[in-house]
Amino acid sequence: MNELAPKHCDVVIVGGGHNGLTAASYLARAGLSVAVLERLEEWGGAAVSAESFPGVDARLSRYSYLVSLLPQKIIDDLGLQITLAKRRYSSFTPVPGTSQGLLIDNHDADATAESFAALGALEDSEAWSAFYARTRVLAEALFPGVTDPLITRSEAKALLAAREGGSDIWNDFIERPVGEVIESSFTNDVVRGVVLTDGLIGTFAPNHDGNLDANKCFLYHVIGGGTGDWDVPVGGMGAISGAILQAARGAGATLISGAEVTSVTDDRAVTFLRDGQKHTIQARYVLVNASPEELQHVRGRSISNRAEGAQVKVNMVLTRLPRLADPSISPEQAFGGTFHINETWSQLARAHDDAAGLRIPSPLPCEIYCHSLTDSSILSPELAEQGIHTLTVFGLHVPHRLASVYEPDVLRTTLQQAVIDSLNSVLAEPIEDLLLRDANGNPCIETKTTGDLEQALKLPGGNIFHGPLEWPFVDDDEDLGTPANRWGVATDHPRILLCGSGARRGGAVSGIAGHNAAMAVLEIENS
Repeated sequence: MNELAPKHCDVVIVGGGHNGLTAASYLARAGLSVAVLERLEEWGGAAVSAESFPGVDARLSRYSYLVSLLPQKIIDDLGLQITLAKRRYSSFTPVPGTSQGLLIDNHDADATAESFAALGALEDSEAWSAFYARTRVLAEALFPGVTDPLITRSEAKALLAAREGGSDIWNDFIERPVGEVIESSFTNDVVRGVVLTDGLIGTFAPNHDGNLDANKCFLYHVIGGGTGDWDVPVGGMGAISGAILQAARGAGATLISGAEVTSVTDDRAVTFLRDGQKHTIQARYVLVNASPEELQHVRGRSISNRAEGAQVKVNMVLTRLPRLADPSISPEQAFGGTFHINETWSQLARAHDDAAGLRIPSPLPCEIYCHSLTDSSILSPELAEQGIHTLTVFGLHVPHRLASVYEPDVLRTTLQQAVIDSLNSVLAEPIEDLLLRDANGNPCIETKTTGDLEQALKLPGGNIFHGPLEWPFVDDDEDLGTPANRWGVATDHPRILLCGSGARRGGAVSGIAGHNAAMAVLEIENS
């Protein structure tokens, strides 16, 4: 329910995604007056669930899907009533052009080793265990500090150096291109590709990335919770945002949806449109749960460097899970974790080159998540009883620059077909035949391009991170002299702060940026 807009308050938060709501919860609980302005009618930003298909009672996590980086501290601090479910299987990866595949079973090390051996990659099985033991050290050292003030590069390096093998781990994952480390650690083309994908989700980078953008993406994918596990939010992603919304409301924050912010001035006057009427709130602080690019826009400033996303997302509802080309693997095993498709090392390299040349990769590297196998609560009891399942497909190496070559509808249709073709290449039956029909007789499939994300959520260039990722530490000579700088939420104005994915240590469904922006405000208040 919308509330009346105040004329004055301590904090205005622009954007009601999960990070903005997190910041609102902390600040309102601390006794500050807080107003949250959300452009859409629905709260949660990209972390929402929706019934995407008419007459189909299935609440899909429409944009985001799994949770790893949400700290237990935030869950405990805000009393969030959420459940994150573990997946039995880590991943399944078919070998292109064969009826074999690699199954990583979290609960059966012997079965996993046998799967490696069947591909002639037994040595990589041992290398896999050693590799991820090293990323676990990285996670245990760095993740606990994401809700603390930033540390310097030297301090982060010292944290690793204090652990066995830590200096080498630092060099391999922070200093060297992660692709070099993967290529030297593994021999099998499939295995190398599976490992590399964590450096490419939403990031357009070659296998050997001298800019280290893939390293940063990889780091955030393997440190979550100190383990790197990616879990299923029970009830869908909307259950996460819904719990944080409840916390913000319970803390006394003023929540105003349908409010499009049009300007933010240097004296913290925030103007927005709602129901055709213009309103202005004068605030002491403004926290922006939108991209740095959007902040520049509402401050009336020019934008020089545009961000670029690099993915396509396809949601499906199926009458049942499909049969696989590999008859030894059940659909429940294959789709019980992350299902990698055409993501071998060599395929990823070719796909990057194709996309860099403004060509849609063929085959398109994809990975699939089946929420309903782990958590059927997103389905009505009737659908669950019928064996209905949801699939989320995430296509890699689809940079926003492709929009310069294709019209939006053509690009969406072409990418959807590329996803279908890629998936069908490893199945024993066409996925199209298994799509559930909605109340209008249309197949239950929807595709979200970078352009769709830019239009619907104002993500610049469809970038799910709001811009380039940064390390969770700063260079030794970086200024940490202000609360905003120490917490990684600074802009060029001391009381206009970032609290979304564009903040340092932002990105993914974590609440970290919202927490840290709130801590910066409270530090200023208490100084």
